[in-house]
Amino acid sequence: MVDVPDVVSRALRDAPPDQLAEAADRVIRSTMGALRTDVFVADYRISGLWPLLDPDLPAAGFLACHTVAQRCFSSQQPVRDGDGPCRLYLPLTVWGERLGVLLIELPDVANPAVTGRATDIAGALAVAMRAADRETDRYRRARRRERMTMAAEMQWDLLPGRSVAHHAFDLAGQLEPAYTVGGDHFDWSLDGDRLTVTVLNGEGNGLTASMLTSVTVNAMRNARRSGGGLVEQAELASDTVFYQHRGRRYVATLLLEVDIRTGQVRAVDAGSPHMLRVRGSVVEPVKLDQQMPLGMFAETRYELQELQLAPGERLFVVSDGVWAAEPAGREPYGDRAMARSLRATRLQPAAEAVGTVMRELHAYHADSDLRDDAVVVCLDWHGPRGRSSG
Repeated sequence: MVDVPDVVSRALRDAPPDQLAEAADRVIRSTMGALRTDVFVADYRISGLWPLLDPDLPAAGFLACHTVAQRCFSSQQPVRDGDGPCRLYLPLTVWGERLGVLLIELPDVANPAVTGRATDIAGALAVAMRAADRETDRYRRARRRERMTMAAEMQWDLLPGRSVAHHAFDLAGQLEPAYTVGGDHFDWSLDGDRLTVTVLNGEGNGLTASMLTSVTVNAMRNARRSGGGLVEQAELASDTVFYQHRGRRYVATLLLEVDIRTGQVRAVDAGSPHMLRVRGSVVEPVKLDQQMPLGMFAETRYELQELQLAPGERLFVVSDGVWAAEPAGREPYGDRAMARSLRATRLQPAAEAVGTVMRELHAYHADSDLRDDAVVVCLDWHGPRGRSSG
């Protein structure tokens, strides 16, 4: 018997990086008897899903596909639509990062075995697309719905991804305004029993701010990849920024390190973004002793602080562009409105929650353009034994 997922995986490995959707289409048609396939990718704002193979899909047909595809993307579960032909929508997700949705249209109703094979195919395609993203611009072009500034291009290329999943946690981040963002940023890395998360309030805007953030992030990565802990990461980044700008420019940063075995969090608060803890419907700020922003003074020394996570807790980290957002005639978003939006996410997974907070922020601005860069990062802590430990 032909192992369909294995055949698809070989076809994807043999395909050029910009032709993965076409390679998957050919082999799915030949091995599963599919009538057609398509690959829908999420745009930068995660406001829609857009087809790779059939970009000229008629509007009515696209909207119908889009509705079901969006349900699949949000639920992260296969969705079946129709009885004959039967359309299967399958999440394209790798290590918890949501890339989009695979559509497979079959002549007959899909039984559980067929759905299982299709799910494995979607997984193989997601891995291939993630790997190919550095070798082709095709998928990035599909994700952008308007022209992107050079500063935003640099920021998006610097990001680690938009979400990651682990048995002990789920983590997600969102960056806005997606096409003009300048200095705000987030970064993370999972290494054995250590999860490192950083969120930066980049000073200024445009290319200058993006370059400052790039230097800061790469300095912290250099220290981290050399085995340095949070203090070494903060101090190397601070010295690098100071000796480049002599204190004229600096970066407010929060550095976190989570011990996955225990839920203990070490933190360096360098004049930082804001952190909030959500327990059920209760939202409370996490108070840390603020230290000097990175790069303000030469040879600044930093100290660690600690806090403990309990299974079922959620942490949000937001930049000043979220916390201090103050549309004309309104109080800052962080005073009251943000707590309401955070409580509204308590039944959503982390990857959905960051989008909800951003949408609420846009609504608070009466859907006008944001005046400042904005970052939202959400960490759901399940505990070292996973969700069952909560």
